[in-house]
Amino acid sequence: MSKINTRSPYYITITSSKLSSVNFDIWIYTGTKITDRTSGNLFRLSSTAIANTVTVEISELVSDYILSSFNGVYDSEIVWVDYRSQSVISGTAQAYTTFTTLKGFNGYGFFDQGANPQNLESLLQSNTTILKPDDSPVVLAVDSSITTSVAFYANNEQLYTQLISPSFIAKQQIKYVSNSVNGVDTFEERVLSFNGTFENNLCIQEFLDDFTIFPVDTIYINGTNGVDIIKVENIQECKYQPYKLTFINKFGVLQSIWFFKRTNETLTTKKEDFKRNIVVNGSYDTSRHQQKVLTKNGNEKLTLNTGYYPESYNDVFKQMQLSEDNWIEINNKTLPINVSGSSLAFKTQLNDKLINYTVEIEFAYDTINNIR
Repeated sequence: MSKINTRSPYYITITSSKLSSVNFDIWIYTGTKITDRTSGNLFRLSSTAIANTVTVEISELVSDYILSSFNGVYDSEIVWVDYRSQSVISGTAQAYTTFTTLKGFNGYGFFDQGANPQNLESLLQSNTTILKPDDSPVVLAVDSSITTSVAFYANNEQLYTQLISPSFIAKQQIKYVSNSVNGVDTFEERVLSFNGTFENNLCIQEFLDDFTIFPVDTIYINGTNGVDIIKVENIQECKYQPYKLTFINKFGVLQSIWFFKRTNETLTTKKEDFKRNIVVNGSYDTSRHQQKVLTKNGNEKLTLNTGYYPESYNDVFKQMQLSEDNWIEINNKTLPINVSGSSLAFKTQLNDKLINYTVEIEFAYDTINNIR
């Protein structure tokens, strides 16, 4: 089944001899394919033919119905797009065609992929090496319509295999697979998720340093288009606090990158002020403000460093930079952010030896709560 990656145009072209115009019925909906069509949104378009050809672009219609959100739980939903057309030939309307069903993803293609990019892979990410803290799980997205199973291995021993079944339900088209428990990211969160009490002491820290809580080093993704092999590198970071940044990648799914090294935090303030009259009965109090602040708020920024990453991650950082939606997890909270920099210099092992990216992000809200 074809995809609409809504951040790139999707063209429907109809050509016929003596074509005058074409009418289109386009349904956009969620739920069960075909069954829930009439509960969705219907668009009726009409376009005049030029040189016996009609071309319409529908991505902008579809993109309004795909919501991007992340609250710490990996979950995405696509939309079904059903359309049919009626050609008008020499002024006479013909019968409508049967419906064509498409899947709408919040993804995109690059220029060199040409028109109507598809991204028809089982694994919905570009990199086949994943770096993560040794006390955190790995999470990746697969296309459930063309993926049959995902197997997790550690030290050549199979931990478990998750079977993937195709579905006609929109919410089940993207499947997030993980070696985590209840979606937690750390051993502490695992304890708390079972209503336990976490005691942070020297003995616990030595245990965490000696053992990998979420052991996995290889993942096999079996799909109708072959097998993808993912290598997982478990990083021990003893000096700095790692941070996880999550974004919408080019496949239209949630993907995370860990920043392992130094983090700097800054606060930028903005204000509105005015000059007020402080004179009372011919005198004034010298402790009162003549230049008075009317409103003042701030915005916090973080400068993150990745640590050493393989060159294969360049495309991942490219997609992070192009993402319209980003989040960071801090103190067990998922917070919205925007990537501040407008440029990214790609690094290679040949030119740069060890690859470390520095990324500046800003929180996508004011520091003082002013939501009204």
